[in-house]
Amino acid sequence: MLKRIVVLVSGGGTNLQALLDAQKRGELTGGEIVAVISSKEGAYALERAAQAGVPGEVVPRRDYPDHRAYSLTLLERCRAWKADLIILAGFMHILTEEFVNAFENAILNVHPALIPSFCGEGFYGLRVHERALEYGVKVTGATVHFVTAEPDGGPIIAQKAVAIREDDTPQTLQRRVMEEAEWKLLPQAAALFCQGRLRVEGRQVHILEEE
Repeated sequence: MLKRIVVLVSGGGTNLQALLDAQKRGELTGGEIVAVISSKEGAYALERAAQAGVPGEVVPRRDYPDHRAYSLTLLERCRAWKADLIILAGFMHILTEEFVNAFENAILNVHPALIPSFCGEGFYGLRVHERALEYGVKVTGATVHFVTAEPDGGPIIAQKAVAIREDDTPQTLQRRVMEEAEWKLLPQAAALFCQGRLRVEGRQVHILEEE
């Protein structure tokens, strides 16, 4: 039985595209993307989903008075889709503890840095890469982790390093981290989850051998 994956998005959907491409190539072993839910109307990610034949829907954040009301509605929608795994692919909203607890160790997020560097509340998008360049680190990368109530604080599944170049700008670095790390790690982690090959013990995520 394939694991049912629901992807939450807010914008262009480049990480969603990486997942859709992996599914098309047969690399999302054990899972299937059954729905894409956007927090914004008109998000290009919905067009990507439509082109791949995946149902999309909009649950606009601005229609809700606070995070909790919004999270509860999202939770209802994910349950309606019978989600086994939820993937945050450029989803720009913090999920409440109720949502996270309902899908404990079943929500994946990709962060464009090597956690615990340049992460936590306020660190998203270009800001992450701006800070990495300001700090002068020589290596950055991406991290896929399980989502907990603490922003970017969940157990780490996979990381990949990307070297920083002398002439990098936040934009060039962002693109290279996506191409070399995010777009590879996220589908791989999703496939491992769907194959039942991730075991969480405290902060440690163990990757089990294929049976």
